[in-house]
Amino acid sequence: MTDVLRRGRAALAFSFFAQGVAFALLVTRIPAIQDRYGVSDALLPLFLAAVPVLAGVGSVCTEHLVKKVPPSHVLRWSQPVVLLALLGVGAGEHMVVLGVSLAAFGLAVGALDASMNMLGVSLQRAYGRSIMLGFHAVYSLGGIAGASLAWVGAHWDLALVVSYLPVVVVLLPAVLVGSRWYVDAGPAEEKKEDAVPAGAGGSVAFAMLLPLCLVMCFAYIGDSTVSNWSAKYLQDVLGSSEQLATVPYNVYMVTTLIGRSLGDFGVRKFGAAAVVRAGAVVAAVGFAVVAGAPGAWVGMLGFTLLGLGLCVLVPQTFAAAGRLFPGASDAAVARLNIFNYVGFLIGSPLVGALGDLWSYRGAMLIPMVLVLVTLVYARSFETEPDRYGGGHERPRTADVGRGSNGL
Repeated sequence: MTDVLRRGRAALAFSFFAQGVAFALLVTRIPAIQDRYGVSDALLPLFLAAVPVLAGVGSVCTEHLVKKVPPSHVLRWSQPVVLLALLGVGAGEHMVVLGVSLAAFGLAVGALDASMNMLGVSLQRAYGRSIMLGFHAVYSLGGIAGASLAWVGAHWDLALVVSYLPVVVVLLPAVLVGSRWYVDAGPAEEKKEDAVPAGAGGSVAFAMLLPLCLVMCFAYIGDSTVSNWSAKYLQDVLGSSEQLATVPYNVYMVTTLIGRSLGDFGVRKFGAAAVVRAGAVVAAVGFAVVAGAPGAWVGMLGFTLLGLGLCVLVPQTFAAAGRLFPGASDAAVARLNIFNYVGFLIGSPLVGALGDLWSYRGAMLIPMVLVLVTLVYARSFETEPDRYGGGHERPRTADVGRGSNGL
């Protein structure tokens, strides 16, 4: 394996880490953000829904943008915008500042997520083995760091800007420096030569991508339930303190890190489809425990199971799209990434509406049912033997030699 690939893998992993920190700092302080700006419970779901809508727009724009510039360039400039928008959320005082900051955060996150996973899929193809879960494991590590910093902020009653500013000051220059080592995929013409029939034309057939889109959507309905509602659920339903309410997301990210760290080995040994099936079942059990929890500590056990179950679904969905459309993997990833935000768009308002109309405990059963539907589509994750044999993808010299810094 070349030094270019190793540096590219390390730089991309740090980008995943930085995004995990930023996102966790935003979602785990939603109650504090709500209090700072005076956002009512009725208005909060609209703010939460606006971010994934704009992120979907950003992902669509990225699909077209990468036809003219490499994904590494999109990632290089979208990540600083995400960090600065986070700082804007913490530093503002008026509702309009919150709206503008969240809008910038959403658009930039869409471009960031799409380009980050494009680079991850191309690196996995170059490595010739499953490494995608590793990138998302580092994202989970960043989420743990961000949630821990959020806990510190809640514990010491720090202003949001005091919590956010040091993080941005450290991460912003670091991601800009690391971006010079990103590794892009090879030219489209070279990818088409290596394509199997499903993607040989360099285009994406939506009917073939649809099962993966549904799995992505269901997974993010579950994930958004944890990220957007776990703090309020523990505090309002299970009677925890504000300080303890920051813990479920941290627990969720810890178990997500563990599951993803081991996930690539599981995929290599048992196959992606088996890992996805196991993850769906464990996640469903986690939602059932959360819905029936008599207190905060049992609720955190449920969030622990959710982390172990949901963690494998999203990385394997991106990887499956790359295998299905090797001649158009960037387009497939960008379109699939939209359903990340569709899941967030549906999940946050759905849980909130059902919680208000029925009960938050009952609302937890909806993502439980949806994640079980993933079992129906698990065959879409099976690795088909390619024309080189063995069911593994061949490392390609175009991917190995083409770096974003000209190496």
